[in-house]
Amino acid sequence: MRKLEFISLQVRDLEVSKDFYTEKLGFELAGIPNPDAYVFKYNKGEASFAIRKPIGNIDGKELGIGVSPWFAIDGTIEEFQKGLTEKEVLILGTINNTPFGKTLMVKDPDGYVLTFLQLNN
Repeated sequence: MRKLEFISLQVRDLEVSKDFYTEKLGFELAGIPNPDAYVFKYNKGEASFAIRKPIGNIDGKELGIGVSPWFAIDGTIEEFQKGLTEKEVLILGTINNTPFGKTLMVKDPDGYVLTFLQLNN
């Protein structure tokens, strides 16, 4: 088994998604120039993640089904949830206790479910 090195999500509107990930979720752009994508760094630059223009035709397709990236956070999940609520991010359900730690799920503009994790210490 090998570690996942990189993930990119295809999005309908690159600029809308960039604003969501930077302004609402706090991701930082990595500064890697690409006219078809934005690459992000998050959590001390550890995330290897991008959004991109579609590869092929996605008209009429439901995006976000079957994909749920997880991101570890600094601080508490309760503080993170408060910040998301203030920014009017769509939060799915409540904080969950899992074997890995506390999680909170949100939905992005294209329907991708993102899980944020406060690791157990």
